[in-house]
Amino acid sequence: MKKCYLALSFLLSTYAFGANLHYSLIQKESGQKEESTLLVIGGIHGDEPGGYFAPMLLAKYYTIVRGNLWIVPNVNFDSIVQNKRGIYGDMNRKFATIDAKDKDFEIVTDIKKLILDPRVDLTLNLHDGHGFYRTKTIDKNFNPKAWGQATIIDQQTIPNAKYGNLAHIAQKVNQETNIDLIEDVHEFNVKNTNTKDKDKAMQQSLTYFSIKNNKPAFAIETSKNITELSHKVFYQLKTIEKFMHEMNIEFSRSFELSEANIQTLLADVGSLEIPPTKIMLELSNLKPYIRFFPINKETFHYKSDNPLVAVLKEKDEYKIMNGNKLISTLKADMMEFDDSLDEINLLLDGEKARAKIGSLIYTHKSFEIAPIQGYRINVIGYSKEGVISEDGIEIEPSALMKSYAIDKQERTYMVHFYKDKKFCGMINIQFKP
Repeated sequence: MKKCYLALSFLLSTYAFGANLHYSLIQKESGQKEESTLLVIGGIHGDEPGGYFAPMLLAKYYTIVRGNLWIVPNVNFDSIVQNKRGIYGDMNRKFATIDAKDKDFEIVTDIKKLILDPRVDLTLNLHDGHGFYRTKTIDKNFNPKAWGQATIIDQQTIPNAKYGNLAHIAQKVNQETNIDLIEDVHEFNVKNTNTKDKDKAMQQSLTYFSIKNNKPAFAIETSKNITELSHKVFYQLKTIEKFMHEMNIEFSRSFELSEANIQTLLADVGSLEIPPTKIMLELSNLKPYIRFFPINKETFHYKSDNPLVAVLKEKDEYKIMNGNKLISTLKADMMEFDDSLDEINLLLDGEKARAKIGSLIYTHKSFEIAPIQGYRINVIGYSKEGVISEDGIEIEPSALMKSYAIDKQERTYMVHFYKDKKFCGMINIQFKP
């Protein structure tokens, strides 16, 4: 079985004719030949979080046992982090024609190639739409013009295509998704846009591009009127699983599919690593603003196990985003980096220990960093007159200024390491209650 790694790496940069942030492609494959491949694309509209937090969980927590699952959770990443539909225009209206100077050109061209890959059998495009689709008008929220809680097809069938019976598949998936709804009004229905004859705007869409090339595609639309993100993600995942079942794609997941469990998983933002000198941050509990944070003045790379994590530079601050959610802002200390230090010795509650640079270290009552010849240690939040390097000092929580802690519970502190004036990395010390 092929393994899938989620240590996604990014270089913070700007291109003259391209998006600032590029999408991730996560390929989960069983390694078995001649099995079906499902392509799931999320985030084509940046203000539809149900459409990108669901594939993020799909990427992090699902294992494929049979068949293949390809996931693009953040196709319109620049718009996602700004919580806007499309900062360069509507990306989902660029799949028929697109100008080579359009900032979405590279991404749209890549996604077209991905859809047309011979291994891809079916594509799902994930959205949040307004209202609740119904075949007859009930009120302003429940009517044929609404898009929410619907599986969208462009036409009834694609003759001679594998999984080409679009209407039948959509209807069957919806029947299964509609079992055990959070609320009865959340039921899914099939919406046929009859794109070729009735909807010129949809003729520019991702799904219709796929249909025109004899490749089955559906849009899954959860409702923007559902305010709880965990509810929308629940329905997206439930529907995706039904499509996998139709395609004989077998999977396992590390959690029971329920709204409560999804809420817990969404709260786990993941980690951020800033190489090459290792800086590691656990993101779920960071304070909203962190001062004295070392940033390489020459270049800035980062990695995360969460494909929706992005770091945006604004003057001398770096904003950590999880999709459309601001996690924390780092106030940068710009400096030169040195990667000569890999491990350090220390005492934790009086016991000898060794730790890698970048680690999160737990202690109860105290810690003490062992001296390192040629290096200076700075414990952020600790100060003692006349001390240049804060090594060889037993430090208890009472000696630290809580305003310098980096977590909301004010128990985690940064320890920086320097060689001359160059930054060599840090560890984080957390006092356990």
